[in-house]
Amino acid sequence: MAVLLLLCALTACSSSDSDTVRGAADGGRLTIGIRFDQPGLAEHTLDGRFVGFDVDVAEYVAGQLGVHPSGITWRETTSATRETDLTSGNVDLVVATYSITDKRKQLISFAGPYFETGQDLLVRHSDNAITGPEALNGRRLCSVTGSTPAQEVKTRFAQAVQLVEYPRYPDCVTALLAGQVDAVTTDGVILAGYVMQNPELLKVVGKPFSTERYGIGLRKGDPEGQHAIDDAIQQMVTSGRWLDSLRANIGPSGYPLPAPPTVTER
Repeated sequence: MAVLLLLCALTACSSSDSDTVRGAADGGRLTIGIRFDQPGLAEHTLDGRFVGFDVDVAEYVAGQLGVHPSGITWRETTSATRETDLTSGNVDLVVATYSITDKRKQLISFAGPYFETGQDLLVRHSDNAITGPEALNGRRLCSVTGSTPAQEVKTRFAQAVQLVEYPRYPDCVTALLAGQVDAVTTDGVILAGYVMQNPELLKVVGKPFSTERYGIGLRKGDPEGQHAIDDAIQQMVTSGRWLDSLRANIGPSGYPLPAPPTVTER
C-alpha cells in the first residue's frame, strides 16, 4: 500500500512539474504557440525563419527562463485554437496577439500585458467612404473564425453589416483586394502589417474603437510561471529591447508606437 501511495505521489509530482512553465523550461526546451501569418508580429518566412515582434518577445521571455532560441519549438496557433492548444498541453506558452479577456481567463492564465492596441479597420486605399465602424451598414466586413472583432462591430456600431469569416487574416486581405469584402477588422497593429505589404493598395482607417491588451497565455494553476514571465516582460522593457523590436518590426508600417504597458496580471 505504501509503495502504491509513493508511486501515485511521484506520478502526480511529475505531472504537475511538466504542466508548469518552469518545469518545461528546466529541460532547456519550450514549445511556444505563435501565428505564422502576421507580418511584423509573427511570420514564418519562405526561407524557414520566424520573425516579428511577438517572436522577439517569446525569445526574450524564454531566454529569461533559461531556454536558448535553439531550444524553442515554434507551433502555429490560431484564434480558434489558442485555448485548446494550452489546455491540451500542445504548447507551453502562447504569444500570438492574444487579447486578455475575462472569458479567456476562465480557461487559461495570462502574464503581461506586453502590448496595447485597439480594434481598427483595413480598407482599400481608394475607399474614402469607410471612415469608421458606423459606415459599415450594408457592407461586407471580414474577420477570422474564432475571433470576436467583426461581431463587436455588428453589435455596437452597424447592425446591418454583413459578416464574412475566413480561417486566416491573409484570406481576408486577399478578399479585400479582390473586392469580395469592403473592410477587414482586427487590431490596428495587425492590420498595419498588411499595409506594409501593399502600401499603395491598402490603408488602416486609423480610428481605433476598442482597447486590446496582449498577454502571454499559459496554463492555469502556475502562479510561479506567471510571475516569472511578468518579470521577463518588465526586464525586456527596461533593457530597451522591447522598443528596439517594435521599431524594427512595426515602425516601417507607420503605425504609431505606444508606450510600454504596465504589467498587471499578477
